[in-house]
Amino acid sequence: MTLTWSQSTAFGLIKTGIGVGYEACLHLAPVVLNQPLDPESSSQLQQLCLAVVGHIEWVDFLAVDRWPQPGLISHAKQRLEEPAGAGAVIAVQLAQLVNRPVHFFTALGRDSVGEACVQRLQDRGVAVHVAWRDAPTRRGISLVDGGGDRGITVIGDRLTPVLSDPLPWDVLHQCDGAFITAADAALVQAARAVPVLAATPRVGLAVLNSAAVQIDALIGSGLDPAEIVAPGALTPLPGVQISTEGAAGGVISTGDRFSASVLPAPLIETYGCGDSFAAGVLAGLAAQWPLERAIQLGCQLGAACATRFGPYE
Repeated sequence: MTLTWSQSTAFGLIKTGIGVGYEACLHLAPVVLNQPLDPESSSQLQQLCLAVVGHIEWVDFLAVDRWPQPGLISHAKQRLEEPAGAGAVIAVQLAQLVNRPVHFFTALGRDSVGEACVQRLQDRGVAVHVAWRDAPTRRGISLVDGGGDRGITVIGDRLTPVLSDPLPWDVLHQCDGAFITAADAALVQAARAVPVLAATPRVGLAVLNSAAVQIDALIGSGLDPAEIVAPGALTPLPGVQISTEGAAGGVISTGDRFSASVLPAPLIETYGCGDSFAAGVLAGLAAQWPLERAIQLGCQLGAACATRFGPYE
């Protein structure tokens, strides 16, 4: 079975969230979708208060003429530096989608790279709540060739926010949905206060099982062994498990498949496509849309991401 866009709606009451400088998002570039949202759907999304709990890595994106090989020199035709990693990408995509600040709880090294991450994310409409660490901010290098294939190398340890960090965790009680990419078990439990809680398997099965709370949507790549979760590996079972498969679409835990969206422009690269998909699914579910419609929104965000260099507009 292939899931398709559902024309039915299942909207409920949505909290307006908290006031965090709405005008800070007015400069955000609109999300380019191959099926533009109707005014009612846009209004539903723009009422959402959303949060992300997770990690950041400062990534150097390089478009190269060929993959590096021993003894040969390759050249970068284009270069871009951005705060990225799953947590940052999801937060920015959500902020662009709902056109209002999204809360991002994270941990960063007490260094110039960490400070640059905060500034760039704030410029993109993200309300960043940082637990500063006496460790270097993680960095990464993403290479992409002319065909859109990519390879990533990360430098340093992933810095993870934990519940004992002195951050404004009470904000979560005012949110309609949250996505977790990195946390300890206690923080996962605390995040369960939101009506819709989604996570990536990269949080860690040990962490998720220790938290012992249900994840409404567990979203990961079915092409990445580190994100494949065997049936019954989590207790309690997630409300739905979604495994993406790139251009082939993906599959949900019921066994139903969904198709990828048509790209709105030529393929550039795929960094952040899965995270953009996850952002769309969370937003749709938080707006109380049917699962099929939330997945369709995720597919459109993922497709849009594939048409640009770097994960953002």
